[in-house]
Amino acid sequence: MSAVKFSISILPIRLRRLGPRNNWPRRFPTPSPPRYLLRDRDGIYGLEFVQRTLGLSLKQKLMAPRSPWQNPFVERLVGSIRRECLDHMIVLHEHHLRRRLTDYLSYYHHHRTHRSLDEDGPESRAVEPPDQGNLIALPLVSGLHHRYARQAAA
Repeated sequence: MSAVKFSISILPIRLRRLGPRNNWPRRFPTPSPPRYLLRDRDGIYGLEFVQRTLGLSLKQKLMAPRSPWQNPFVERLVGSIRRECLDHMIVLHEHHLRRRLTDYLSYYHHHRTHRSLDEDGPESRAVEPPDQGNLIALPLVSGLHHRYARQAAA
């Protein structure tokens, strides 16, 4: 699973989260949007949101009230972000939070090991035997996580 987009807002203002009407369809990473949108029943999804999704030919599937298990992939990602990132820092302001989440999602998609990938990362890397040099730690997410690699002996 990959996070397509995340949004940060201090106030739950519907139009701020959606952005300009003509830019919204371009937020999808593929040429055509998905056919279905699974979402919860949060009040932030107002009439404007519903009209835009219908304009993109998206069929909305609403989760049952108080049923986070109906969307386990999102719940798992949100839990990982909270446990592995946000629980270990003090967020100073919106820009700081945006930067840390961008760093974490880059780490999550490129370096973090995943059980479903047999403890490999999404970008597979070869096993580096000890004779290739000393082990060094490469800090990621402002030093919160690390990627380990071998440095060739000089």
